[in-house]
Amino acid sequence: MAPVNKTILIVDDDQDYLFQLKMKVEKFGYKTITADSQEEAEELLERIKPDLAILDLMMEKEDSGFILCYRMKKKYPDVPIIIATGVAAETGIIFDIQDENNRKWIKADRFLDKGIRSELLKMEIEKLLQKPN
Repeated sequence: MAPVNKTILIVDDDQDYLFQLKMKVEKFGYKTITADSQEEAEELLERIKPDLAILDLMMEKEDSGFILCYRMKKKYPDVPIIIATGVAAETGIIFDIQDENNRKWIKADRFLDKGIRSELLKMEIEKLLQKPN
């Protein structure tokens, strides 16, 4: 069972997806904080430090998730970040964060396609939260 003292920030401009993801993550035993834009998330990050974040890639702008991820890692370098996106399905663009060049500008710890199965999401969250800081 997940430690209930861990808080996960979820940011997505799709209200339905945000709600579904919030329910999944809470079912895993974590507290959640949500934002529906990069701007709202940045305001929240001034007041709180989550234990992990799950960010959408395309929100106000096509690169909002990358910008938020970069700023968040600058402020809280030890907080793991998952970017969950439908960009591959929508555009055919695939981001490989194992590639050294991409790691330089994509600061996320994981890059997952939306529609991720609950078991895989839970496993990725648990792995990232167990990493030593």
